[in-house]
Amino acid sequence: MSRALLLALQAAALGAATLVSSFAASPAAAQASGCQDAQTFMSERQSLTQQFQKAAGKDKKIDPRSACSIFGKLVKNGETGLKWLEANKDWCQVPDQFAQNFKQEHEKITQLRGQACDAAAKMAAMEKQARQQAKQAQQGGNPFGGGLTGEYKIPKGAL
Repeated sequence: MSRALLLALQAAALGAATLVSSFAASPAAAQASGCQDAQTFMSERQSLTQQFQKAAGKDKKIDPRSACSIFGKLVKNGETGLKWLEANKDWCQVPDQFAQNFKQEHEKITQLRGQACDAAAKMAAMEKQARQQAKQAQQGGNPFGGGLTGEYKIPKGAL
């Protein structure tokens, strides 16, 4: 799963660079201040991609909790990008192919976020269960208390 995540994010970074360079060369970019808004969310997207690559490290493995967090931010960024594309695609002369690729990438990242967050939730549940088992083992296996304390009070009075 982590290899697929890394490849998806590398594609996102390439797409971000393509979009930013296409706006710089576009004559409409000079005319429309709204077209420059794309650079903001695309720069953020590229930064998130770099965060993911850094978190994955050389072994290309990433903790599901980190992946869930980064993918959550990427999904939010993608939603912003999709809204922007819907409103400005024609005015800013964004190629249809780029818009389609962005939508497909967003759908894929949304799925990957779901997988990463599910894995993170399972991991948290397993850690909680392990802590409970360790606590029970410390208590002598007695689920009702701290085990024998060595003290027993004999009732006073008539038996």
